[in-house]
Amino acid sequence: MSKRDYYEVLGASKTASKAEIKKAYRKVAMKYHPDRNQDDASAETRFKEVQEAYAVLKDEQKRAAYDQFGHAGVDPSAGMRGGQGPGGFGDVFGDMFGDIFGGGQGGRRQARGADLRIRVELSLEDAVEGVEKTIRVPRMRSCGTCDGSGAKPGTQPSSCSTCGGQGQVRMQQGFFSVQQACPQCRGTGKQISDPCTDCSGQGQKREEKSLKVKIPAGVDEGDQVRLGGEGEGGGSGVIPGDLYVQVQLRKHEIFERDGDDLNCEVPVGYVTMSLGGELEVPTLTGRASIKIPAGTQSNRIFRLRGKGVKNVRSSHVGDLYIKVLTETPINLTGEQKKLLEKFRVVLEAGGGKHSPQSSSWKDKIKSFFDDFVS
Repeated sequence: MSKRDYYEVLGASKTASKAEIKKAYRKVAMKYHPDRNQDDASAETRFKEVQEAYAVLKDEQKRAAYDQFGHAGVDPSAGMRGGQGPGGFGDVFGDMFGDIFGGGQGGRRQARGADLRIRVELSLEDAVEGVEKTIRVPRMRSCGTCDGSGAKPGTQPSSCSTCGGQGQVRMQQGFFSVQQACPQCRGTGKQISDPCTDCSGQGQKREEKSLKVKIPAGVDEGDQVRLGGEGEGGGSGVIPGDLYVQVQLRKHEIFERDGDDLNCEVPVGYVTMSLGGELEVPTLTGRASIKIPAGTQSNRIFRLRGKGVKNVRSSHVGDLYIKVLTETPINLTGEQKKLLEKFRVVLEAGGGKHSPQSSSWKDKIKSFFDDFVS
């Protein structure tokens, strides 16, 4: 499949300045980042495409080669893809926030373990009130026997003979050179001649840890709580990744959540809807009552202010919306049927004033058929 033009991928013109290229990249990279598009399988592909384009256009020498020779001048198969080279997933945050956190200003970035995600299922009540949960997390962590070095206790790793301990090597690629992770030591800068027998020289082992996580009040479906440093390890000198606990809500028997608001449906007897009355309704904090006006129609919605959910990020509290549904009587006795028959006769004798919607509907039907015949 032919590749798209790099300028088109970033949505930038060919005369764009370096600052404009970077601005365009930030916008498109955030749009297609996999963490923000977990339900879109194509987002990861688009994200990699954006990174590849930016890796070329942000570099003046590579950009000049691309402008003159197109994709052939920058041959992406020569080290421009993959997690360790320019084009890996880590670059999107490194390029965006490197000035803030000190990355990308010379020297090798410290390696970091992978982030982990785990889902925790909550009831609506727990999500609204907040709760502390204990979770078990399987992950890779630093080996205690060798203290993460990967070397047998009493020995030390030596500098990699291929990269001289730098963790990176340079490869000449046509018009320019490309720096990439050393294939011998995989970017660590070290090699182990006498590996630890407990972790087979990996410097890390699989473990399962119990963690307590506090879920704040007001969280909603898909919200995440980050536990810094509780993700994957990675051996000596590697900063552990983070653990993201994602909230998943169980279906509630009564309420349906819509952001900070709650919705529920309440069946109401035919007589109460006709004559009016007081209706007791549930809320998350107890019972409440609403007045049903005489002649209330089915599907009418009543609003109880402040009976919803307090927003997890502000002091705003949502509302509770109650939809009343007319319940038609069933399993009537003979006497009840006779009474309803008498009531129907009296009701129909009153004409359209008792049933304005039915009367209006009948007029529309009559007009429709009159037009149809004519």
